[in-house]
Amino acid sequence: MTSIFDQYEQDSQRSKQVAPPPIRPDISSTGFIQMKMKEDGPIFTKQKVNFLPPDKITHLSVSSNMIVIAMSNNVLLRIDMKYPDKPEEIDISKYITNMKLSGLFLDPLGFHLLLALVSKHNDNPPAELFYLHRKTTKLKQAGKFRGHEITAVGWNFGNTSEVTSGPILLGTSKGLIFETEIGLDGDKIFNTSLEQYWRQLPNYLPLYGNKEVEGLVFDIGKASKPPITGLEFHKIPNTDKYIIIVTTLIRIYQYIGSVSSSDEKPLLQQIFSKYLNMKERFNQLESSLPYSKMQFFYPGPGAFPKSFGWLTETGILYAQVDPKVDPENVLVNQQMILCPETSLIGSGTSETGLAPLSFILTEFHALLLYADHVKGISLLNQDLIFEDIYNDAFGKLVNITKDPMTGSIWAYSERTVFKYKVIKEDRNVWQVYVDRGEFELAKQYCKDNPAHVDQVLVKQAEMLFKNNDYQKSAMIYADTHSSFEEIALKFLQESQIEALQVFLKKKLEGLKPQDKTQITMIVVWVVELFMNQMGALRGDQTSHLHNPKYTELQKQFDSFLAIPKVEECIRKNRSTIYDLMASHGDKDNLIRLTIMHRNYEEVIRQHLYKTNYMEALEVLKSQANKDLFYQFAGILLQELPRPTIAALIAQGSQLKPSKILPALVSCNSDEKHAKEVIRYLEFCVYKQGCQEQAIHNFLLSLYARYKSDEVMHYISSQGQDVTMVHYDVHYALRLCQEANLTRACVQLSALLGLWTTAVDLALTISVDLAKQIAAMPLHHDDELRKKLWLKIAEHVVREKDDIQEAMKFLQHCDLVRIEDILPFFSDFVTIDHFKEAICNSLQEYNQHIQDLKEEMEEATKAAEVIRKDIQAFRNRCTFVLARDTCNTCDSQLLLRPFYVFPCGHRFHSDCLVAALTPMLSMDQQTKLADLQRQLTTISNRPEDTNSVISVSLSTKDQIKADIDDLVASECLYCGELMIESIDKPFIEEGDYERVLKEWA
Repeated sequence: MTSIFDQYEQDSQRSKQVAPPPIRPDISSTGFIQMKMKEDGPIFTKQKVNFLPPDKITHLSVSSNMIVIAMSNNVLLRIDMKYPDKPEEIDISKYITNMKLSGLFLDPLGFHLLLALVSKHNDNPPAELFYLHRKTTKLKQAGKFRGHEITAVGWNFGNTSEVTSGPILLGTSKGLIFETEIGLDGDKIFNTSLEQYWRQLPNYLPLYGNKEVEGLVFDIGKASKPPITGLEFHKIPNTDKYIIIVTTLIRIYQYIGSVSSSDEKPLLQQIFSKYLNMKERFNQLESSLPYSKMQFFYPGPGAFPKSFGWLTETGILYAQVDPKVDPENVLVNQQMILCPETSLIGSGTSETGLAPLSFILTEFHALLLYADHVKGISLLNQDLIFEDIYNDAFGKLVNITKDPMTGSIWAYSERTVFKYKVIKEDRNVWQVYVDRGEFELAKQYCKDNPAHVDQVLVKQAEMLFKNNDYQKSAMIYADTHSSFEEIALKFLQESQIEALQVFLKKKLEGLKPQDKTQITMIVVWVVELFMNQMGALRGDQTSHLHNPKYTELQKQFDSFLAIPKVEECIRKNRSTIYDLMASHGDKDNLIRLTIMHRNYEEVIRQHLYKTNYMEALEVLKSQANKDLFYQFAGILLQELPRPTIAALIAQGSQLKPSKILPALVSCNSDEKHAKEVIRYLEFCVYKQGCQEQAIHNFLLSLYARYKSDEVMHYISSQGQDVTMVHYDVHYALRLCQEANLTRACVQLSALLGLWTTAVDLALTISVDLAKQIAAMPLHHDDELRKKLWLKIAEHVVREKDDIQEAMKFLQHCDLVRIEDILPFFSDFVTIDHFKEAICNSLQEYNQHIQDLKEEMEEATKAAEVIRKDIQAFRNRCTFVLARDTCNTCDSQLLLRPFYVFPCGHRFHSDCLVAALTPMLSMDQQTKLADLQRQLTTISNRPEDTNSVISVSLSTKDQIKADIDDLVASECLYCGELMIESIDKPFIEEGDYERVLKEWA
């Protein structure tokens, strides 16, 4: 048999195309383009299975890719989708004689199959239940349930065993619910657990006819005995609770409870037991249909169900499954979805009164099965979005089902099997949620599509704007790509300044650092808005500070200024922002802003503008930019001289006095300021050791004007060496002359070497001062000293006419004699006044003459001794023996010309010259070389005439005599040259290696 799933065909079907809302022009300008490479196909696509059944299909069940098909010829077709080319045919004719198949139930794993059989004509034979395992082809009868028509099976979705089904629930046509566990043991069906259930059942057992029903756990209808059309149970994740959902033709029941032990049997009896004596709770919908259908949607294999649907004549009761909302009701947000009466095929088609035969649920849609077509409706807005018309050749549609594990959808008619493929069913979900105003859900289903997200945000913002929730609207508008100008204008038209601020600040957050123009525009605008608001609240200079609204506005403004992006923008556009604030007269915020951005220059300017000099000084002291001290010290010194000088002194060596000097010069207009300036200059000079001449000159000028008594102290501290003082002496002398500080002028004149002037000035003050100047050891000119003392003596004699005082000068200065001062006295002075002085002077002269005589006698004696020595030396001779050798080369002395010294040392001429040359100076060496060259030249001349010979000889002798003066003036070993060379090494540095080799 060829594969039955290898070919598919498309049949007649219609889908409602949902066009997305148009993209606004402003969005397209920002990069969002509404473009599709191809049209999206329908959400549901039908594929016909290439399969021709031998007889009519009556039932089909699918789970875990295992499909079981039942046909009217009593043949089961079991197909594993992993091996679609190998279907299994199972003949069940012998098991269903005079019976028909009423239900086909396959467990979630696809291993356990239950077949419910009923009599074709009457109750004889009674209803039967058969079991078929996946690994066998033989049906096994479940005899315990004989006589009960099974209409619903609640499979155990937590079961993972391929051998047993685990605890399951069976619902009957009489409203009874059984709990059992079935499986296959070899060729026999085992149901031992059922007997265990029977033994553990409580004493209360509802009656079925006139006998007790074994294995029964609950009776839904009790007296009415309605057939059970749907039955499922699930364990709530991470709890010990179970939920059991049961539906009948018109009712839906919920049973919720905890299970104390999962090993206890019967398992679910623990839940049903609490409802035995309670009034039943159910939802009821009137319906005349002989059937109802229950479906769940599972988000994944083995997952807890997400939604629930129940089909009745009225429509589909749809609800979300959430056990967290209400402990007694897990079906929340219930709504009735009406079955569509219109058709997508033909605008006027209507199906009034027709109810679907069956349906299945997907995440957002429901597929409704009718006799000849299938419709798809949205669970969100109940729109008909899909319709599929079936050909009569396929026969009537029988049912539609869904694989609970894989989610595949199967529909089948009497002759054909179809499969529906779901393609991007959530593609338009976001639009539905937008229309319903559920914007958060809409964002979740935009699939990170920026264009769709933007449209959702725009719709949400528009709704909030209409509801007058302007600030939230602004927050969301800022996240959209709507026209900036359009949105800003909307808020301005409504006078919603706060919302506009929110919009601008949020928009600012989304800008990148490179968007400098946009950032600057928004920052300036927001600052302007804040200035306007705060200006409106600022009634006067103090009352607004206690206004809570103003305080809150100030906090918001401070927070805005603290944003890093705003700080950077203001730093780059500082003047613009400052001018803006200044134009609103908001000096407080301007100062706060400048402090925040460490623009201390502007902070100080603002304080000075507001005449807050002390605050300006405090800011100046707290910052680290020393240039600001030079810039603002002048203004602050005028207003706060003492605190400012204290601040300058506190800075110590960090400030350069020469740079602060202009400020100091500008504020010494009165004594109060001058004294503070002097205090700083004294700190610089005496504590910091400043040597800058301008500082010393300025200090000296202030001393001369305001503290003249300090001038002499200052001059004395600088010393009496004109090259070592740090002030301009000439400038200082001029200042002192202008200030009539004569004593200081005396000192300065002496410092400049103007001794005569200094003495003249000193004599105007006191003779003692003039004596001090004359006695100063700074001059060594005896003639000058004598002149100064004579000037003092003349002053004393002529001005004071004090002869005794004049006589004392002879004791103070040894250069002055009585005869020097006699001309200063008048002609009428008698010699008696000078008798003692003249005698002393004559005695000194006499003693001096005697000393000179003695020196002359000693010189004469010495000269006589020298003459005798010279005479004796002329007659002295030295004997040279043939065996005598040169003291330098140890060769015989008589072999070459030689020198003999009085000390007895003998040297060859060439040896002496060679040894003596290194000891001579460079000039002497040059002269010696020149003499030797001349001697060689003369010696090589031819002897032509006697005159020439005599001239040459005399010249030659002179040259030799000059050479002798250079090399033979003293002994090499005994003369001064040897003494001077005592510090020279015996071996020259370059001769070390040679000498070491010779010694070795």
